[in-house]
Amino acid sequence: MDREITAKSWILLLILGLVWGSTFLIITIALGGVGPFWLAASRVIFAALLMTVVWTLRGFRLFEAPVRRRDWMNLVFVALSSSTFPFMLLAWGQQSVTSAFAGVTMATVIFIVLPLAHFTIPGERMRLRATLGFVVGFAGVVLLIGGQMFTSTGAEHEYAGRLAVLGTAAFYAVGSVQMRRLPPCDPIGLAAILMIIGAVAILPIVLLLEGPPPLPAPTILGALVFLGLVPTAAANFIRVYLIRSAGPTFMGLVNYIVPVLSTLLGALVLSEPLPGSLLLALAVILAGMAISQWDALTRLARRLGSR
Repeated sequence: MDREITAKSWILLLILGLVWGSTFLIITIALGGVGPFWLAASRVIFAALLMTVVWTLRGFRLFEAPVRRRDWMNLVFVALSSSTFPFMLLAWGQQSVTSAFAGVTMATVIFIVLPLAHFTIPGERMRLRATLGFVVGFAGVVLLIGGQMFTSTGAEHEYAGRLAVLGTAAFYAVGSVQMRRLPPCDPIGLAAILMIIGAVAILPIVLLLEGPPPLPAPTILGALVFLGLVPTAAANFIRVYLIRSAGPTFMGLVNYIVPVLSTLLGALVLSEPLPGSLLLALAVILAGMAISQWDALTRLARRLGSR
């Protein structure tokens, strides 16, 4: 697919940031009544069920041309690195790390994507202005979170939890880059098959680690269903579309939006105090995004102005 960043791309990026910005909050609620690995499995299984229905209605469309065995192997790798492993690591890690640390860690995804995409994907080369923009955006995230990222929870496995969250970011980054390298295919079908493979892979692992599934309270079950249908299934459709159409580097910008929206949702839902640096941090993040995507924004402005 040719890389094209449009107004639709920016709108979908904002929607994705809003959806994922609520995820940390819902995971925290769900962890109160279910183990981390069954939480991860529930996300993948509920998402796979919904996405299978959507894919069925579209006639099971997937690859647009014959593919090689290597492409199928890459498809399985992308599925494992996009859902199975990162969901398990994130849920386990969030038991012992602060949400501030998780938010900053997710923002590092782009710095893993940049060098990987530079060497493996045509049209995703690292350029000085783009790299500078990503650094500025990351500085805005750090400014937003401030010293909270270094706050210790005192949990027994805190350092292991931090490594797990870092591993989540690494899997997301590698999965995004490898997804872009798949041959031309239907984005809905690709999103569905990735989640189906992820569900098949995660189930035996979770049964081995945590045994049979628990019977959660209605509130916890509702949280699990929400996690599976909204930030997993619906968001995965958007994520796949953005990576395949606009590229993994552009999609990585969502990790700057997520900390801002999660901070705002924490204030609105949990009455958490808003940091005094919020507006300044938001301005810095937006400036970084504008710098990194200046060429795309310029082309989009010209296109809209000519209508």
